[in-house]
Amino acid sequence: MAREVKLTKAGYERLMKQLEHERERLQEATRILQELMESSDDYDDSGLEDAKREKAQIEARIDALEDTLSRAVIIEGTSEVITLGSVVLLEDLLSGERLEVQVVSPAEASVLEKPMKISDASPMGKALLGHREGDVLTLETPKGKREYRVVQVQA
Repeated sequence: MAREVKLTKAGYERLMKQLEHERERLQEATRILQELMESSDDYDDSGLEDAKREKAQIEARIDALEDTLSRAVIIEGTSEVITLGSVVLLEDLLSGERLEVQVVSPAEASVLEKPMKISDASPMGKALLGHREGDVLTLETPKGKREYRVVQVQA
């Protein structure tokens, strides 16, 4: 049996949009490849090989996305305890700096989004799971050990 992939609703929708985008790219890559094959007398043409490689990469990405989505289970977090899907506001006890993160599965992790989406398999994600508002926890960061207080937990 295939292993399930836990995703938030937003993460599932984002992956669906990526899949649709990749399918559009595949149609375009297929069209370009057909044009190159029709106009090329020499099958050793590097442009033709590049087009074949590009099409194969897009197909592999589509296969990976379809596999992930076929095994997806949309999770819904609770608002009291930090679980997969929880949005957490943390306060650095030393600097007072606040950091908002969402605990997600590795398939959804992205530091480029707001709030930052951290994997439940990462050291920070593992440390957060199971804590509640008001808890203080010590996290190992690239800047060394830091103490954070959980200010707020949202489902």
